[in-house]
Amino acid sequence: QLQLVESGGGWVQPGGSLRLSCAASAAAFTSRYYTIGWFRQAPGKEREAVSCFNDIGSRKKYADSVIGRFTTSRDNVEKTVYLQMNSVKPEDTGVYFCAARWPPYPNGCKVLPDEGQFRDWGQGIQVTVSS
Repeated sequence: QLQLVESGGGWVQPGGSLRLSCAASAAAFTSRYYTIGWFRQAPGKEREAVSCFNDIGSRKKYADSVIGRFTTSRDNVEKTVYLQMNSVKPEDTGVYFCAARWPPYPNGCKVLPDEGQFRDWGQGIQVTVSS
């Protein structure tokens, strides 16, 4: 099974930026294609999808609340997936998770994914946005 570890979380002020990383097990991204998702869960709220990236067709999908502010990308050399968070808001506060599925969904990320579509998850990392 794929091993995923998030890093780069912490505290930032509103309007600031943060980059989350999700490191995969050795050679995972260089040997296979994946459907990759980022999710977050705010205190007292349900877990929600933030973004999706599918290696088939290089399709990307973002939640309406983060369009224009968040960007997801993948580095096969470093075997790492990133979530660049710019112009952050207090409502971005929560625990962020990366998730992956192999083989990738042929039509993955055409719409925002459900968490049930993923089997392999990172441990989650806290992001706090406040003054």
